[in-house]
Amino acid sequence: MFNKYLLPSFVLAMILSLFACGGAEPVEEEEVAPPSKIAFVSARDDNYEIYVMDADGTNPTNLTNSPAADQFPAWSPDGSKIAFVSARDGNSEIYVMDADGSNQRNLTNNPAGDGFFPAWSPDGRKIAFGSDRDGNSEIYVMDADGSNQTNLSNSPGWDLLPAWSPDGSKIAFSSERDDNWEIYVMDADGSNPTNLTKNPGDDDFPTWSPDGSKIAFGSDRDGNAEIYVMDADGFNQTNLTNNPALDGPGELFFSLPVWSPDGSKIAFISWRDDYNAEIYVMDADGSNQTNLSNSRGWDYSPAWSPDGSKIAFVSPLSYVSPLTGNNGVETHVSYSEVYVMDTDGSNPTNLTNYPADDSWPAWAP
Repeated sequence: MFNKYLLPSFVLAMILSLFACGGAEPVEEEEVAPPSKIAFVSARDDNYEIYVMDADGTNPTNLTNSPAADQFPAWSPDGSKIAFVSARDGNSEIYVMDADGSNQRNLTNNPAGDGFFPAWSPDGRKIAFGSDRDGNSEIYVMDADGSNQTNLSNSPGWDLLPAWSPDGSKIAFSSERDDNWEIYVMDADGSNPTNLTKNPGDDDFPTWSPDGSKIAFGSDRDGNAEIYVMDADGFNQTNLTNNPALDGPGELFFSLPVWSPDGSKIAFISWRDDYNAEIYVMDADGSNQTNLSNSRGWDYSPAWSPDGSKIAFVSPLSYVSPLTGNNGVETHVSYSEVYVMDTDGSNPTNLTNYPADDSWPAWAP
């Protein structure tokens, strides 16, 4: 609305006369959407902290600001909160905070380790996580306020990496209960655990397609790491990458296959280029495998923007250290940085650009 006290009288009179005679309509101000945000982990304060920045790299802000390590940020589906893992109480715990860093709260509050990849349910009401409070790693779930912590997997083997189905009815996870790693799925209350992969090789790192019809995962059943896909019931297991080099998690634990928001593509890590980790993308059927990052450093942790137009990832940045060795020769030091690029690999941009390790990018919804 116009403020008559801020306008000269003749201008105000013209505006009012136009409105009175129907010569013009009031102009509604367009709402400007807030900039997209990326949470990430940074060691720039001499320990790991959760930071957030605008998607163009501006306004990096330390949210956790704790003397202990804070890692693995996970946005709530509505973008109002961030769950993370903190060692500030002497052991790994799941914490949650508002998106601006306020109201940091210990949710798990248990003397055991509860520091394995918090995963929000699609409706934001629950958080699944890994805990070793029963002597081995199990999949637990709790309400978003930390109440009603429940062991869902309850097996003698190790169970890790919970992944909610898009409709929230099921949880896929990696399990070692069969003496090798398999992909299991269970109902969201822990009932009906089912081995989907049933293969003597190791199968792990499950990720659901956005429509819930398929699960991508890593497997070494062919003698090297490959990206596979299967129907959500375990049928039609298919090797997508089918390359003699390592494709998938390989030596980098945090490099799961990642579906594009529309489900048409999968980003993944490949070591096929002279044993150098690169970000690749392929169609969901495995066709059109393309090296996007194409750099000399190890590139990993791809993360699609919510609109599917960008991919954030981690890449090392080498620079000349001001410190020199005993022989007086300058030394080159490498730090990991958070980059972003278009989905065809063009316009790679260093967002963090700071001489400390920055990693684990996570887009706000």
